[in-house]
Amino acid sequence: MARSLHVRLDDASAAALEIVRAGELSDSEAVRVALREAAARRRLRSAVRDEVRTLAADTRDREEMRVIREQLAQLAPPPTD
Repeated sequence: MARSLHVRLDDASAAALEIVRAGELSDSEAVRVALREAAARRRLRSAVRDEVRTLAADTRDREEMRVIREQLAQLAPPPTD
């Protein structure tokens, strides 16, 4: 069943709605699009956050990255201060 939602928009939100509408969508369609896009961004950020936690907990990966950093530091030119 469809759910009805009533909101009061401040100036910034009204301007954002106009951008989402782009002259082609109704207010309702624009709000639905914006909600789906916002949810997709949050899901993506959550997935990235989970991946970062997994990598941070991987001691073998952290050790390999440490070794690579040391190797790269040896290849870097000396500082020219």
